[in-house]
Amino acid sequence: MHINKLGTLLKSPYYARNVTWSVCSGNQKCHTQAKIQPIKKVLIANRGEIACRVIRTARKMGIESVAVFSDPDRNSLHVSMADEAYYIGPAAVQQSYLRSDKVLKAAKESRAQAIHPGYGFLSENTEFAESCEKENIIFIGPPASAIRDMGIKSTSKYIMSSAGVPVVGGYHGEEQSPEKLFEEAKKIGFPVMIKAGMRICMSEKEFMSQLNSAKTEGMKSFGDEVMLIEKYVFGDKHDNYVYLFERDCSVQRRHQKIIEEAPAPGVTSEVRKRLGESAVKAARAVNYVGAGTVEFILDRNYDFYFMEMNTRLQVEHPVTEMITGTDLVEWQIRVASGERLPMTQEDLSVNGHSFEGRIYAENPENNFLPGAGVLKRMAVPTLQPHIRIETGVREADEVSVHYDPMIAKLVVWGKDRQSALTRLAAALNEFNVVGLNTNVEFLKTLSRHTKFEEGDVHTDFIPQHYEDLFPVKETPSSDYCKAALAIILREELEGAKSVATSLDPSSPFRPGGGLSITFSQPQPKLTIDHLGKGLSGQSRWSSPNGQVSLKKSV
Repeated sequence: MHINKLGTLLKSPYYARNVTWSVCSGNQKCHTQAKIQPIKKVLIANRGEIACRVIRTARKMGIESVAVFSDPDRNSLHVSMADEAYYIGPAAVQQSYLRSDKVLKAAKESRAQAIHPGYGFLSENTEFAESCEKENIIFIGPPASAIRDMGIKSTSKYIMSSAGVPVVGGYHGEEQSPEKLFEEAKKIGFPVMIKAGMRICMSEKEFMSQLNSAKTEGMKSFGDEVMLIEKYVFGDKHDNYVYLFERDCSVQRRHQKIIEEAPAPGVTSEVRKRLGESAVKAARAVNYVGAGTVEFILDRNYDFYFMEMNTRLQVEHPVTEMITGTDLVEWQIRVASGERLPMTQEDLSVNGHSFEGRIYAENPENNFLPGAGVLKRMAVPTLQPHIRIETGVREADEVSVHYDPMIAKLVVWGKDRQSALTRLAAALNEFNVVGLNTNVEFLKTLSRHTKFEEGDVHTDFIPQHYEDLFPVKETPSSDYCKAALAIILREELEGAKSVATSLDPSSPFRPGGGLSITFSQPQPKLTIDHLGKGLSGQSRWSSPNGQVSLKKSV
């Protein structure tokens, strides 16, 4: 557990923004003499959307692709897209996608020169990166030393502080007993944040309960209107580094992102520059190579503090690509082969605004409970230059219970934030999935919320605006009356249809009483009106010989 001081941030309510800076950098001793090793075949040690994403770029670069798959993924999209595919085990990730030995065996059998880990699975596994190096296979990612240093919180905070990157004060010691942690928290002063789990503790009284929650949660989160800002950084093997500006990933459910945007709303060019320069310092301090994400927390005074560095490509990297006109996967491959970064910091600028909405198989009405099942129908927005769909599934595919339930990423671009948001809303209206619950309707509601439109985003957004995002759905009593009347009219309409088609005016089933039958020109229509205390309805049905009109009062 790690305890960070939050008092100075919480006293002026603060936002948590995920500002990701992509830094491309290099960390090897012989940067300037790095040899170029051409990559002609790459194995993707992943599945689903990110595997398809890497395969598309590899194909564009003329590089052959190799997929790996488990039992449920045997007929998946990424397998069909790849030039070759190798089976690596059953559904459980511990027996397939996390088996570095099987992945390396597939790489050697396929004679792939490089392995792209994607995100998740083995992407931040130090031992796997080291194993690739031992096998003379290029690991498309940072050196194992950088993964290790940034993965140990106490080490990363020390390195960042030494490099002049602002860090949040706290306790990161080896002694982890509840009593020791409590004593350190009191020394720091409340409120504090407890990691792992990232639980906010406002007072001594709630410390133990929050500590227990943090131990079991295991996910990163902030409470009480925290803004998480991420900076993307990139580095090559020639000691060149750039930052690709920031993303905001503050709006989350179950401590996981669902909508991201770039650049972050409200961040000035001066703050953006300071954040970017700090992100480059962070990357340079660990001799970083490739794409990385430096996370900061940002308060209302625009003071920021280093939180951690994700040593991999991020799920939400497309929004960075959209505002910079880059292909970060291509950059990763080129940098890993020894090439220099294709652009300098002076070449990069923010162009427009981009949103990414993650389409998940889940039920927002039931605490975003993940789902699984067959995609009986999947209609996506019409692809345009400013609309991207990143997916690893097709219509009739199954969203497996064994893996992440993400169906697709909807990415849009606009000349400014409002135009991008308008495009996002329009594209969401075109998204249609049948067969299982999704969060599409929730994303529509979220994107239309006044505070979201204003850019007033933070990690507590959904809890704070819960009533607006999940309004109580009440059925008006008049709707029940209308439904009852519709049933009555339908039954009598069926009787009238029988009379009309029989052409027998003496039929004993001919309606009587308050029901009249007339014939007129065909005008198919059904109307039911609520008239206060009384109800009346009118139904018309087009018959071969004309139109039958029914009127009934109840």
